[in-house]
Amino acid sequence: MTDAFDISRLPHAFDPVLGKEARALVPGLANEAADLVAGAGGSSPYLMGLISREGDWLAEALAAPRRALDLVFADCRQLPRDQLKPGLRQAKRRVALLTALCDLGGVWPLEEVTGALTDFGALCADVAIKSEIAALIRRKKLPGLCEDDVETAGGLSILAMGKMGAHELNYSSDIDLICLFDETRFAPEDFYEARQGMVRATRNMCALLSDKTGDGYVFRTDLRLRPDPSVTPVALAMEAAERYYESLGRTWERAAYIKARACAGDIAAGEKFLASLRPFIWRRHLDFAAIQDAHDMRLRIRETKGTGGAITVPGHDMKLGRGGIREIEFFTQTRQLIAGGRDESLRLRGTVEGLAALAGKGWIPGDVAETLTDHYRFHREVEHRIQMVHDAQTHRMPQSEDGIARVACLMGRDPKDLQDEIRSRLTEVHELTEDFFAPDAAPAAAPAVPEGLDESVIARWPTYPALRSARGAQIFERLKPELLARLARTAKPGEALLALDGFLAGLPAGVQLFSLFEANPQLMDLLVDIVGTSAELATFLSRNSGVFDAVIGGSFFDPWPGREALTQQLEALLEAEGDYEAQLDTARRWCKEWHFRIGVHHLRGLIDAEAAGVQYAELAEAVIAALVPCVEAQFAAKHGAAPGRGAAVVAMGSLGAGRINAQSDLDVIVIYDPQEVEASDGKRPLATRPYFARLTQALITALTAPMAQGRLYEVDMRLRPSGNQGPVATSLASFTNYQQNEAWVWEHLALTRARAIAGPDDLCADIEAIRDQVLSRSRDKTQILTEVSNMRARIAAAKAPAGIWDAKTGAGRMMDIELVAQAGALLSASGVRDVAGGLQAAVACGWLSAAESDALRGAYALYWSVQTAARLLSPKGLDAATLGEGVAMFLCRSSGFDTLVALEQDLAARYTACADIIDAALKREGADASTQ
Repeated sequence: MTDAFDISRLPHAFDPVLGKEARALVPGLANEAADLVAGAGGSSPYLMGLISREGDWLAEALAAPRRALDLVFADCRQLPRDQLKPGLRQAKRRVALLTALCDLGGVWPLEEVTGALTDFGALCADVAIKSEIAALIRRKKLPGLCEDDVETAGGLSILAMGKMGAHELNYSSDIDLICLFDETRFAPEDFYEARQGMVRATRNMCALLSDKTGDGYVFRTDLRLRPDPSVTPVALAMEAAERYYESLGRTWERAAYIKARACAGDIAAGEKFLASLRPFIWRRHLDFAAIQDAHDMRLRIRETKGTGGAITVPGHDMKLGRGGIREIEFFTQTRQLIAGGRDESLRLRGTVEGLAALAGKGWIPGDVAETLTDHYRFHREVEHRIQMVHDAQTHRMPQSEDGIARVACLMGRDPKDLQDEIRSRLTEVHELTEDFFAPDAAPAAAPAVPEGLDESVIARWPTYPALRSARGAQIFERLKPELLARLARTAKPGEALLALDGFLAGLPAGVQLFSLFEANPQLMDLLVDIVGTSAELATFLSRNSGVFDAVIGGSFFDPWPGREALTQQLEALLEAEGDYEAQLDTARRWCKEWHFRIGVHHLRGLIDAEAAGVQYAELAEAVIAALVPCVEAQFAAKHGAAPGRGAAVVAMGSLGAGRINAQSDLDVIVIYDPQEVEASDGKRPLATRPYFARLTQALITALTAPMAQGRLYEVDMRLRPSGNQGPVATSLASFTNYQQNEAWVWEHLALTRARAIAGPDDLCADIEAIRDQVLSRSRDKTQILTEVSNMRARIAAAKAPAGIWDAKTGAGRMMDIELVAQAGALLSASGVRDVAGGLQAAVACGWLSAAESDALRGAYALYWSVQTAARLLSPKGLDAATLGEGVAMFLCRSSGFDTLVALEQDLAARYTACADIIDAALKREGADASTQ
């Protein structure tokens, strides 16, 4: 970046005589620079006064303005305490004059102008507060502190708020500050004395900066953004401030903290405090309720400031009036509040940067962001010109023709043309931003209830928890006409209404969800679809409505990312959490969102049952793979690192085969390899066997324990060696010996689906090698099939099918075909895990014919589609007597049938046919064996 004084525009002198005087005060300037000084001094009495006082310095400063600014800053750092007042005021004159000329001449862009003013404000606050802290330390008024603590202002941090925080300070701005001190720097018994000292230092700093002397003032300081300013001291302990925001913080304070920045004093302590406020500022879920809050703030500002009238340029408030700067800021900050909790890239302080980021993530159209950015820059330049005239803290356009003419001259514009452009820009800003917020219009009369909807059901809605608050009810009343209209368009409006009624009854609160629907009406179709089809998803939604965030988060309908990408995403989220419980809750919240996504995609026909099964399985694997290191780290903190190579999690059953449904338990076992290490080496060491047993229990708890965000999965470990009688974790040596020498046939059948999904790569590879070795042995067909026949009988005796829609349990159904497939894999020594592969293996080993295999495979595919759909619709299974229209339509769509009757008939026929095939195959093989 060059430091040349390259002028690209020039102001006009409103008073040519004064302009000529200004030019004479800085002799030796080049023509354009002289014209710039003349235009500034001839239009602004304030700038004329600065030129007259700093003319001797100005000529050299204009030759290299950035270097001149750096020298001013450096001089401020060296000022002795008794020279701070006059020294900082002289520096303010020079900074104000230099930035004004660089601004008027187009030498610096807006961001460099506001950045220079902001950096100077931070410098002054830092110099002033450290001077005061140093004086208090010398006088022993800050107990326990010494001279070395001056560099960090004794733990007092100054937070820059508003435009100061965003590096957007305007030309004649107050600086909004919050002063906090780190109470942990002091002994508890010294707290009150320390607080008195910090309050005194803060007051003295403000006076040093804002008192008017013969040299003027530096900055007016405003400390009213601190918590409860009417009753709290000007310097607060950080712990007290944190408690306030956690319990009483309001939306306007959240919006204010978007721009907050530690700018002076103890920067590190300030940044740490801001980090602690992230959960307060940035809500985990999309926060559309912030729209109403921001709208209410806008209305209050218009009412108290009298800025709500029509757009007329004379006297219009460029900041608070319609179409003004604040409208653009609210528009930007509110969207940042909505989405910034989920997307850290939107947590930007600057308005222009915020607009660009929102456009980049699809939250606003790119052309809207560009237009508002252009208007924002223009508005800020007009604001600066208004303030330059008399160094007045005002944002209003002058009322008089002369006043407007002065502003126009500073911009090098014709007054009429300038007014026309300002009016046009204000109007466009107002039109672009107003529709985003809640309308001002009075509520309309209650709409008529569409035909087919039971009014008595609708009448009870106001009694539900989600609609008891005035705010929730107000937003819902605006939604209700459109919601009822969408219900009326469903195939069975009465059923859909009752389903929605159950959903609303289960909602603990409604403001956030109703606000989300108001901002995204297309979500109401999805809600109606879900509540009218899946009782399970509807119940889940009523308790976890935040998962709707994912629908509008930009990637909800993207292709499935796969297990590896999911694992990496969750690992990154868990790594960012500060403690173990937060990690477990984060995993639950994240898993639910993806679980919901799979269900919605299946419900809406974007994926079939086969793809849904694979996705549910990959999601579960990603959760386990990402959580295992967290569990191990938490456990190792007490008991030391895992002995030897550690442990691996092995998926069994459907998870091992890579396909589960929405309600599946997770069948897993844990295998560890201590490599002859006898115990861990932590603070509380454990012998190897209890170490891994307790680590396994910790993992099960991490997956199954109900927490604030619910539970992840149910876990079943009965497929471990010796079943429930065996230890919860098995050593690799014991596992190998057991499988090779002691395992029952049913355990080898189960082993056909085993797959290591988490743990050290080399250990997982060894487990796979042992599995291959065990399964590759030759088998006695008669023994295997006799055991299969016995297992079928035991299963049939233990549990009868629940009805036609129970595609899992019973002769000729899923478990029966899975058993056949596992037997085929075991007999062929092929090691295949999936049902289709196992059935093909049964053909290869000569047990089943190709026709029998095809029939079983086709039936299993149908059963899977029915079972997966049923588990998505209801965790308890389907009741044929109460199937609603939405459920029937989804079942038919999922299975490829036109009617529910045709599907029922086909299922019944296949159950019988498949049972006959399996019976015949077992009998046939038994007869063959008996003749050998």
